[in-house]
Amino acid sequence: MANITEAEIRKIVESIVKGTASAASSYTSTEYNGRKLIGVYSDMNEAIDHAEKGYKAVRAMTVEQREKIITQIRKLTLAEASVMAEIGVAETGMGKVEHKRLKHILVAEKTPGTEDIVSEAKTGDNGLTLTEMAPFGVVGSITPSTNPSETVICNSIGMIAAGNGVVFNPHPNAICTSNYAVDLVNRASAMAGGPEVLVCSMDKPTLDSAAIMQSHPKIRLLVCTGGPGVVKAVLSSGKKAIGAGAGNPPVIVDDTADIMKAGKDIIDGCSFDNNLPCIAEKEVFAFANIADRLIDEMQRNGAYLINREQADKLAKIVLIEKTNKAGKAVKTVSRDCVGRDADVLLAKIGVTVGKDIRCIICETGFEHDFVQHELMMPILPIVRVNSIEEAIDLAVKAEHGNRHTAHMHSKNIDHLSAFAKAVETTIFVKNAPSYAGIGFGGEGHTTFTIAGPTGEGITSARSFTRKRRCVMADNFRII
Repeated sequence: MANITEAEIRKIVESIVKGTASAASSYTSTEYNGRKLIGVYSDMNEAIDHAEKGYKAVRAMTVEQREKIITQIRKLTLAEASVMAEIGVAETGMGKVEHKRLKHILVAEKTPGTEDIVSEAKTGDNGLTLTEMAPFGVVGSITPSTNPSETVICNSIGMIAAGNGVVFNPHPNAICTSNYAVDLVNRASAMAGGPEVLVCSMDKPTLDSAAIMQSHPKIRLLVCTGGPGVVKAVLSSGKKAIGAGAGNPPVIVDDTADIMKAGKDIIDGCSFDNNLPCIAEKEVFAFANIADRLIDEMQRNGAYLINREQADKLAKIVLIEKTNKAGKAVKTVSRDCVGRDADVLLAKIGVTVGKDIRCIICETGFEHDFVQHELMMPILPIVRVNSIEEAIDLAVKAEHGNRHTAHMHSKNIDHLSAFAKAVETTIFVKNAPSYAGIGFGGEGHTTFTIAGPTGEGITSARSFTRKRRCVMADNFRII
């Protein structure tokens, strides 16, 4: 167990909270305010060895002791949400500090803990069979730059609740933010009487360190939250893997919708953290007879309407052409534009607006790049449609079979049901902003690892377990 005292940990927390204002200029991937981050290593093999020790310590604990660690993680996350939000924006240049702060609060309050681990019992003429949810051991987790510390903390809570140790290979563009969260989890563990190093990470994560993690015999489960390339690599590892891949969530607005509410909800969801969440609204299919009213409501709620010429000009800036391995030219989003404020993006085409503008909207055709590519920036194309059949057909095509998330604003149950059946997404949000789908203003728990490709869906602690069966034949049935 930990050698660090509770008093020492509390002193660290106090200094962190007091130092929030200078968070943007006092961190590296291994230190914060001159304090060495706990659980960060230069060698992936060493990190895995320490994570295994953490796993063995947690495995020896009672469920109640595990829950004490999780409770402390929640407390520190709430106390230091602003710090992680500031570091996240400063390091990546993406998103909004206040929105990232809210995401950390959501993670702290609505990520399931040990209560999610429920045993099952079946009795009959032949006795009793007990099925329990057991840990895998050491989990290898790859995390993104879009929601770095949120994903580390959310995954840590679930994986620890399940009884696992964890080693992270974070996205290199968000390593400082991710490692701060790793340190927070370890500080929480120490405060609660757990191991001083429970989760681990790398000071300089690379493709090589990811490859070591994916092939290491001590890693029993791989969890990847990221783009299609890294998810494909993890799913090809030969190990049990959970993959949370890309999405391009469409929104349908029909002529029965509350247009005033739909306009506000769509802009609220699309602009949240500058469209970085993978569940956020990415393109709208609006019935032609309500499209003008919808656009007006969007403009009343912080959207700026650009014309088609401006949209084409902006598309050439936010999407760049690269040559893939097959020698074919493909379009990809510009890293310099992902997660940037709407006014920053508009300035690139010579349009000056204030910070009150949260989102850029434009009318386009279905084939426009804004519709076909997941931009992860506050740009929202609107396509006019003439029927629910056309809307569903185009929305399903725009989602590209990711089966991630879709949205609809309608009071017509037949329309809602038809779209839900056709699009087959893991999350389907009706008459609300996209973030309701992960428990922010909607019912249900939250996660930042939404596993569509591998089917686990909205992951939680039970997702990181394996089922074990214990059979007592001919006994322990008492009726």
